[in-house]
Amino acid sequence: MDGAAIIEQLMTTEVRTDPYPLYARAHELGPVAPAGDGMFVVSGYAAVNKVLRTPAFGVATAEMMSGLAPEYAVHASLALFGRSILQRNAPDQPRVRSLIASVFTARRVAALRPAVEAAVDRLLDGMAEQGADGSPVDFMDAFAFRLPVGVICELLGVPEQDRYRFRDLASDLTVALEIVQDLDELAAERLARPQDDLVTDLARIAAADDERLSAQELLANLVLLLVAGFETTTNLLGNGLALLFRHPEAAAGLRSGAITPAGFTDEVLRFDSPVQATGRVALEDGLTVEGLPVPPGSEVTLLIGAANHDPARYERPEVFDPTRTDSQPLSFGGGTHFCLGSQLARLEAEVAVPALLDRFPRLAPGGVPTRRDRLVLRGYETLPVTVR
Repeated sequence: MDGAAIIEQLMTTEVRTDPYPLYARAHELGPVAPAGDGMFVVSGYAAVNKVLRTPAFGVATAEMMSGLAPEYAVHASLALFGRSILQRNAPDQPRVRSLIASVFTARRVAALRPAVEAAVDRLLDGMAEQGADGSPVDFMDAFAFRLPVGVICELLGVPEQDRYRFRDLASDLTVALEIVQDLDELAAERLARPQDDLVTDLARIAAADDERLSAQELLANLVLLLVAGFETTTNLLGNGLALLFRHPEAAAGLRSGAITPAGFTDEVLRFDSPVQATGRVALEDGLTVEGLPVPPGSEVTLLIGAANHDPARYERPEVFDPTRTDSQPLSFGGGTHFCLGSQLARLEAEVAVPALLDRFPRLAPGGVPTRRDRLVLRGYETLPVTVR
């Protein structure tokens, strides 16, 4: 098996269901391998970390994608996301990211803890009521989706009556069009009647100086924050609970205090990352990865899930061990594209998981879970549980 075969296998349902055997074979090729046609696949922890932190390895912009697929430029929702920091390089990406980071602060996230705790309690009440007769409750629908979407909407300032519409955004970007006008109107409303939320702060910046943040960039990044704010956290919660069912000793450790919520969250992120892969493009001459020359224009596939299982970085990487003290998963990326919502995702998981175990001492699987048929964003479609 070579790099091209690794890329080809990533497209199969079998590997999307369980990519880790393929990652082990990728490690046998070394930390980086050519994949033909100007492509490279990177699986080593140190190599992935370096590429993520090297600005000369940029993301594929909307302009690049339009050159490969002309329909990309005329697809309105994709064009919208092309204006977000997800698909921009310097100088646009650092400019807009710094503005978002200036209002999406650690203090603001920490201040959300009471709201997160209250939301967790409400959702646990709902699960208890739904499963009171012993019937299964779908954890993904009843809790894992509802918690992060409620929290990110609270942070942004999205009215509660509109929040039910947003789950499909993570599955189908075309639905993003349905909320653009609403976010546009919301931004205008916040300028007229300011509140203590991100939409107000970013709308003020856009209104004050269009060169710092244009109206289109404002909308694109509000949509990005909304979608990213619940998609990965939903998967983190679902993947974490599934691992607790497979490792009851971890649940016992969390209940007793032998395992910390932060340590458990780190190991879930490492062992079964909600984000399994990302891509970069070589933007300059003279770039190398682990000594291998990478010419300009080369496409580099970064296997984050493989990097988190690199035996050169982790002892017994195939073992789920939430007592690890050296875990630094790459699940939130790195460098200029490091996930702005990483602190919020950790906060939600570290509050939710202990509360879930405390509330339901007999929490157990309630049926056969179903995985989403995806690789990049790895999570469950359904995860039935019993709570009585």
